[in-house]
Amino acid sequence: MRVLGIETSCDETGVAVYDTEAGLLAHRVHSQIDVHAVYGGVVPELASRDHVRYLRPMVDETIAAAGLAPTDLDGVAYTTGPGLLGALLVGATFAKTLALSLERPALGVHHMEGHLLAPLMETPDLALPFVALLVSGGHTQLILVRALGDYELLGTTLDDAAGEAFDKTAKLLELGYPGGPKISALAETGDPTRFGFTRPLTDRPGCDFSFSGLKTQVLTEAKKCVDAGILDDGTKADLAASFQAAIVDTLVLKCVRALEETGAKTLVMSGGVSANRQLREALRGLENRGVQVAYPSPQFCTDNGAMIAFAGALRLERGQADASAQIQIRPRWPLADLPEVV
Repeated sequence: MRVLGIETSCDETGVAVYDTEAGLLAHRVHSQIDVHAVYGGVVPELASRDHVRYLRPMVDETIAAAGLAPTDLDGVAYTTGPGLLGALLVGATFAKTLALSLERPALGVHHMEGHLLAPLMETPDLALPFVALLVSGGHTQLILVRALGDYELLGTTLDDAAGEAFDKTAKLLELGYPGGPKISALAETGDPTRFGFTRPLTDRPGCDFSFSGLKTQVLTEAKKCVDAGILDDGTKADLAASFQAAIVDTLVLKCVRALEETGAKTLVMSGGVSANRQLREALRGLENRGVQVAYPSPQFCTDNGAMIAFAGALRLERGQADASAQIQIRPRWPLADLPEVV
């Protein structure tokens, strides 16, 4: 089955063609970083307009790069939620219209399920059940995956997501947008032990996260450094390194806790923050405990059409599809509401 995947949930336009027999045939991603950087964050209206501008030519280019004609497609998958309302409408409207014109099935895909299953594109032999760490700008969750659609939420963030904390910390340190890569790059030259930031919620049971207070600690220390006249580039690097170390330590500890509670022997990580080198290295260390660790290539960590095409193909080939041509999006959509597919 050849499936076109369309991702427009936020500030990346992603398009891909996935073949259930041959694998990923082609994919393209357009980032809106330059559009939103001047504002220090995503502007929903500008995001929607950018999707409108780029989606059609990207679909044409990706299908051609896959060596196909539109009529060769067997289905169209698109992100139906969660995400920005206007951005989701752009992708859903285009996808449903294309599917209708081709007389092919369309399927709305859960954005986080796309991230959740992305590592399986490159590591298809992962043992079930496995624990998944979804860590991005909007989500930080630990999920037990028993089968396609059979997900149990083990823990989630009570306030800021990890990626959101990266962005906000970068902003208060005047590093620019997007914050995650800026913090990570600066942290490479810093001392992660100079500032003793807490590891939030690690002193109590459970797998929930909280990063808002950690961000506040960085702000407090930064103000102290300003008052002391020592907030130079080196101090900023130390703040970034210490902040990143606190995030990484917290995520790793919670992953270990989730593995112990479930008895799972496999850990999967995905989402934008999963591209962080320090986090990857720290989780890779769990292999010494007999844990299989998998995460997608960096190009599939951030939002992309390949993960939507892949997740959509898994469900489409099992007979699931949208029941009507009506366009429906779900800006807020708990992952637990997804139906299991047998």
